[in-house]
Amino acid sequence: METEEGIRWRKPALRPIETKIENREESHRSGDHHHHHHHHEVAADQTQNDVDLGEEEPVSPAGRMFHEPNFNVHVLAIMGSKYKIQPDIAKANLPNTLLKHPRFSSLLVVDEKDGGKMKWVRTEVDLDKHVIVPDIDPNMGTSPDEFVENYIYDLTKTSLDKSKPLWEVHVINLRTSDAEGVGVFRIHHSLGDGTSLMSLLLACTRQTADPTALPTLPAAEKRRKEVKGGGGGGGFIRSYSQCFLLGFWWLLRLLWNTLVDVVVFMATASFLKDTQTPIEGYPGSVKNPRRIVYKTVSLDDMKLVKNAMSMTINDVALGITQAGLSKYLNRRYGEIRNYDEGTTENKNNLPKNIRLRSVVLINLRPAAGIQDLADMMEKNTVAKWGNWIGYVLLPYDIGLKDDPLDYIRKAKVTIDRKKHSLEALFTSSIADVVLKLFGIKVKRDSPRSGLILLRPSLDLTLGSKVGLSWTEIASAVSHRIFSNTTMAFSNLVGPLEEIGIYGHTMEYLASSSYGQPHALMVNFQSYINKMTIVLSVDESVIPDSHQLRDDIVESLKLVKEAVIKKGQLVKQN
Repeated sequence: METEEGIRWRKPALRPIETKIENREESHRSGDHHHHHHHHEVAADQTQNDVDLGEEEPVSPAGRMFHEPNFNVHVLAIMGSKYKIQPDIAKANLPNTLLKHPRFSSLLVVDEKDGGKMKWVRTEVDLDKHVIVPDIDPNMGTSPDEFVENYIYDLTKTSLDKSKPLWEVHVINLRTSDAEGVGVFRIHHSLGDGTSLMSLLLACTRQTADPTALPTLPAAEKRRKEVKGGGGGGGFIRSYSQCFLLGFWWLLRLLWNTLVDVVVFMATASFLKDTQTPIEGYPGSVKNPRRIVYKTVSLDDMKLVKNAMSMTINDVALGITQAGLSKYLNRRYGEIRNYDEGTTENKNNLPKNIRLRSVVLINLRPAAGIQDLADMMEKNTVAKWGNWIGYVLLPYDIGLKDDPLDYIRKAKVTIDRKKHSLEALFTSSIADVVLKLFGIKVKRDSPRSGLILLRPSLDLTLGSKVGLSWTEIASAVSHRIFSNTTMAFSNLVGPLEEIGIYGHTMEYLASSSYGQPHALMVNFQSYINKMTIVLSVDESVIPDSHQLRDDIVESLKLVKEAVIKKGQLVKQN
């Protein structure tokens, strides 16, 4: 019988692997010494001299959830390089950077003698099995861009090999339309949440203008709202009264919004489904490979719209996504009704009142910053790590609009409404609340299936298999949320300056994932003055992923032109 265990799991601070360079004979490897930077000449097996190999740490419930068959999620970080990538330099630098993180130097082990519990067990790392350089046929018959896209597509057909730590970097030295080489990091989601993993990778980089400086990220914008009292002697009293009333109204709205969002979340986990549209995945599509397509646009164009309309980059990103989806779905519905292409573009073919929502995963745990993770790797300090994930369900306004700016205005209303709610906090705590109120435990020896509530007056059964673990329950709830919604969405901020990783100047940065139930995931990733729009697509559902990507890109162009036409330009920050 498994004891009570919440989905939220508080880990101790993450400690780095101690590194000590010694003059000793290689025990089991040869030919792996490289002489590019003498202070980085550390073989992988030397990285862990001061670590007891075999040291164990339990996998968190959130980490175990990402290994369930219906939620086996892998994170992809695609980095374009300005120069040809040198794998030997990467191997020489990895032991003093990424391998200092315990998750990147540990095996995932399932202890069958201990009820099938998952554990992280420290191990030696053979970098030859992690830094992969594919053989490229010079007569491959496709363009370099197509080769890279198809290579990543083939990666999504497989899972990481559990006989080694759950990460890889693939080096593709092909000159594409926007880079001289491409590095693809593939990392299992159980190692950490997307934001933390991206921060860790960025902690391995340095500014090209100052090789000793870490990259800097944009500071969060804070809006200041002033409550002004009237003139005269009663101004203070009126201001005080206004503050009290506004504060009370603010709190009331917060509580009401949270209540509504939690009820909708529970309904979605039970029965509330999105409208069936041509971009909705079907049962079993979670196992299909994903086509990763991306295009880089000007971040300055998005800032122009943001400043002109007094909004945020998030508002603009969601707005152009709504616009692109509306255009794409209108075309798809027209094709279903056998209209010709010209008619499809100009006629409204969309059903009324489409319910289409995306899931946004929010890590509520204060994430370690780039500086903290860099200090962990360089100075052997400690850093926070771990998942405490909440869900936000983001509704989309799908429809054709005469004014492209209406998509941005609608997005702002939606995001402002979600900001004024504790939805993410409460959805992450629902499992813990159920535990405290009802005392649910898993009863593995029960002849009945599912969960047994300890209170005799209550009896609940879930699923068809005997003895569901909490990980399986959490995975089942997550899968229901994903299955009853249409897509996933995220917007990650990147460095403000040009950066390089192990001496390779980065041209662009694109982040995505595969293994999630949704047939569509849209990610925005900023870098300097660029924004890369990345789509992860199940081609059996969305066969023309490039068209959908281009519809979103075209929507940004239309919104920018509308702003200029209306003379809403203001000085950019």
